[in-house]
Amino acid sequence: MSRLQFTDLGIRALKPPEQGQVTHWDASLPGFGIRISQGGTKTWIAMRGEERRRVTIGRYPDMSLQEARGVAWDLLRRKQRKGSGVALRFGEAVDTFLSTHCAVKNRPSTAKETERLLRRHFEPEFKTKLLEDITTEDVMRVVDEVLERPAAARHVFTAGRTFFRWAVRRRYLQHSPVEGLQLPTRPVSRDRVLSDRELARIYEVARDRGHPFGTIVELLILTGQRRGEIGAMRRAFIDADSRVISLPASLTKNGREHAFPFGELAERALKEALLTGDFLFAARGTDDRAFNGWSKSKLLFDRQCKIDHWTLHDLRRTFSTIQARIGTPPHITERILNHQTGTLTAIAKIYNRYSYMDEMREAMRRYEQEILRILSTEKT
Repeated sequence: MSRLQFTDLGIRALKPPEQGQVTHWDASLPGFGIRISQGGTKTWIAMRGEERRRVTIGRYPDMSLQEARGVAWDLLRRKQRKGSGVALRFGEAVDTFLSTHCAVKNRPSTAKETERLLRRHFEPEFKTKLLEDITTEDVMRVVDEVLERPAAARHVFTAGRTFFRWAVRRRYLQHSPVEGLQLPTRPVSRDRVLSDRELARIYEVARDRGHPFGTIVELLILTGQRRGEIGAMRRAFIDADSRVISLPASLTKNGREHAFPFGELAERALKEALLTGDFLFAARGTDDRAFNGWSKSKLLFDRQCKIDHWTLHDLRRTFSTIQARIGTPPHITERILNHQTGTLTAIAKIYNRYSYMDEMREAMRRYEQEILRILSTEKT
């Protein structure tokens, strides 16, 4: 019997036999192995001790070593329930899902949001319940509780669907209780553009509230960037001499590094934020995590602002609209906003590596002039 210390590199290097099949067993997890056929197909397996029955887990490389070892661990330490998958409780499964799927395959922000949705909406209802005992009606009852907030209902449903699909792949379930169901509400494309008077009021309140959330709102108005990008700003991203902010690919939505200039009004806001530590807007009570108090801060801001039905993303849309109003070419606005699509063709994007920094700087200068005009004419 061949026993190896399984590693990713070692699994990739395993050669198929000249004929038949060969099985290698993991030295660190007895009962966990990989079977290689003559044609080169590699299949993860587990051997249950008492039953001496081989269970197929999945194929490599479709299922990684880390995923396969996690499945094998649960199969080998738990008794099989008749006619179902592994007898696993929801809370335990969520812990495994977060550590083996979200932590490996998702961006940190996505993993954190998925955990929040599962912990807040599903876990209170299902924590000690066996996965196989959770029905479609159970899941939809959780989703229905937030139907008055369509966006929240979609996010809750999607998190649950992703989790239960993962549970099926891990052989914890035979069927997902939400498989075949549609999103509870249809996504609605927002087209809210703030009026000059509304924008002036928001800017005024932002200046009044100051750091951290007020300054974040101010920078959203002045730069047109996404809230997560501004909220996670670090001192190292800012070149004060050239007035350029460079966002790393790990922070941007499209996964591309993004450099854009900022004007004098934004420089003033940044100087106020730079009085703190590495993060310009650290989470409350800590210096080593980015700002995360969005909902509560927005609620308090709205109580003072008294403008109905607006979101932080509306500031980005309004930024783009004002740029068009002052005559900024669309491809320059798209560069500032770091839009992946734009007026350049796919071929042009490959060969056109010009940064347009001078053009963006001029657009920002003229935009700030327009903001100052709005503030002077739309005093609230």
